[in-house]
Amino acid sequence: MASTKDYLDFILEQLSEADGITYRAMMGEYIIYYQGKIAGGIYDNRFLVKPTDSARKLMPDAPLELPYEGAKEMLLVENMDSKEFLAKLLDAMYSELPAPKK
Repeated sequence: MASTKDYLDFILEQLSEADGITYRAMMGEYIIYYQGKIAGGIYDNRFLVKPTDSARKLMPDAPLELPYEGAKEMLLVENMDSKEFLAKLLDAMYSELPAPKK
């Protein structure tokens, strides 16, 4: 099942306190970038982030889920109500995210 544009719009609104959020549509899903680095994505109307140490520390009970078959597991972000938490999460993850490939 592909993610909906409405869910993308909701996530982008919730991430509005984090500077430098962009996205790219890919095969019915959306890759989420934070300041030019891939932080996670929207898969089947779920917001998943890379399982960095910082993300695990801020969300110790977050389940690991597959974005799609054959992919690496990612953390499911369940606290989508707090824009402040989401900005803090992405900011904490930033230094651990891989640099963009050339």
